[in-house]
Amino acid sequence: MDEVTEEQLTAFERRILFEDNHVLVVLKEPNELIQGDKTGDQDLLSKVKSYVKHKYDKPGDAYIGLVHRMDRPVGGLLVFAKTSKAAQRLSEQLREKKLKREYVCVCAGQLPPAFTLRDFLYKDTKSNMVTIVPSYLRKGKEAILHAQKIASVGDTNLVCIRLETGRAHQIRVQMAGFNSPLIFDQRYGGETGRGQIALWGMRLSFDHPITKKHMVFVAPPPFEGIWQTYQKELQLLTGQWPTIIEQLPEGTLD
Repeated sequence: MDEVTEEQLTAFERRILFEDNHVLVVLKEPNELIQGDKTGDQDLLSKVKSYVKHKYDKPGDAYIGLVHRMDRPVGGLLVFAKTSKAAQRLSEQLREKKLKREYVCVCAGQLPPAFTLRDFLYKDTKSNMVTIVPSYLRKGKEAILHAQKIASVGDTNLVCIRLETGRAHQIRVQMAGFNSPLIFDQRYGGETGRGQIALWGMRLSFDHPITKKHMVFVAPPPFEGIWQTYQKELQLLTGQWPTIIEQLPEGTLD
């Protein structure tokens, strides 16, 4: 987005759920990089910087702080900081587990109504693969998630997940280790065939870094592919998320 047209700016603005002088909440598209890598593909961080630079006619590079991440195949809600102070305070909330990220996924297998998964995950940086390892090896990082099954259709389940930790590929690896791989997650044993991985960052909540106002954003995945099977449940979740998954282990959502 080095040379940005008005049409491109307008298209990107449609992905923004909230913006002020301090933060920007945007929808990441599936298969979009968060940050540039060796592939050279366009990344969301660069797009946000370019949007701010051109929208407000800023000289030089615009400051945008990357607060949290999301796997490339996954879409959903992300918050970016527009000042260093906002970035620091949002990062503190992330460490203190006050910035909450909640996902929906469609997975295979038989699941209990609600469950917590605790594992140690090890990432091989050469292969970019993550595996569950025994804790006594002392080479993995603890990963914790809490989940609630919302509905089942055939051999698939719609599940809401709240992350307590934010490890690379965490949901994908832990669900596969629970014998419930995500649909179309071919890297970690999901259903074979062509399709977009069934994982979406649907809810994001945090305290505004300056005003301290509690902010909650909810955005369902596009109702296509496997998501269309659960369209009614996802529409209900959009408006009633805290009530519907109040039985999550380890406490309720806000």
